[in-house]
Amino acid sequence: MTANNWVVSCSAVLLLFIECAMTIFAAPTANAAPGNAQITVLYDAFGKASTMRKDWGYAALVEYGGKRILFDTGNNPDILAQNAKGVDLTNLDFVVMSHRHGDHMGGLTYLLKANPTLKIYAPKEGFGVYGADLPSSFYRKDTSLSPEQRYYDGGPPDVMRFGSAWPGANFQLVDKNTEITPDIHLIALVSDKPGTLELRELSLAINTPDGMVIVVGCSHPGIDKIVAAASTFSPRIHLIVGGFHLVVASDADIENILTALRDRFKVEYVAPGHCTGEPAFAALKKAFGEHYLYAGLGTTLALTASQK
Repeated sequence: MTANNWVVSCSAVLLLFIECAMTIFAAPTANAAPGNAQITVLYDAFGKASTMRKDWGYAALVEYGGKRILFDTGNNPDILAQNAKGVDLTNLDFVVMSHRHGDHMGGLTYLLKANPTLKIYAPKEGFGVYGADLPSSFYRKDTSLSPEQRYYDGGPPDVMRFGSAWPGANFQLVDKNTEITPDIHLIALVSDKPGTLELRELSLAINTPDGMVIVVGCSHPGIDKIVAAASTFSPRIHLIVGGFHLVVASDADIENILTALRDRFKVEYVAPGHCTGEPAFAALKKAFGEHYLYAGLGTTLALTASQK
């Protein structure tokens, strides 16, 4: 072998070694989902016969990208404890509380006993049950009053902080769309519907290789508005899971929503639960056919097509 050939051969071996090393040590690509990519319904009022107890409310364990997320906590702490047997609630990455209604946050006392320091994302509302803060400029001042007639003797703190119904809980209050980790987002919207006017609600949006997976609690701002917000992260909507809040909707309103989901947003799969309502279950099943996924209590659904 000549000296030149020896140099060429060594260079080739070195390049091959570098390529192998880059393959072995490369960072995971976006949308990678090691481990489980699934959602398990832990709380709902319908489902197949099992040891799990049906009750009005919603909670689900979401597993994706190595993260374990509890979405809502149901209506009753004892029922959550029964339904979550076999689920290690001490091994969660974080919790998402969709909104302040009791059928979604009632199990929080049980969760906090099991995992008191767990990070809990919740909607930020003025004087809300999850705690809040406001600049002291929110109220009008009157300097003509004597100090004993004025709030904080006339010298309020710049930011006034208000307690939560669960003192000591690690709440992270959210008032805008937020990326929690790569590919996992919180959508923050406000309801403009009668009866829930100004109610703030969080939804979970996960960017998977097949498109967005959206987990909703009650969809008070409107399931169509939630999907529109998720579409800003990715226009392809793979799956929607949870409560669509059509339980008291008219047939015409149900038809408008399913038409928007199927025809405007091109949603691939729906897995409605909780407050979607029985007439809406039937209408969505008819509209989506094999792309309608049953999601009763105890059901585990794959979040990506490769696992379906």
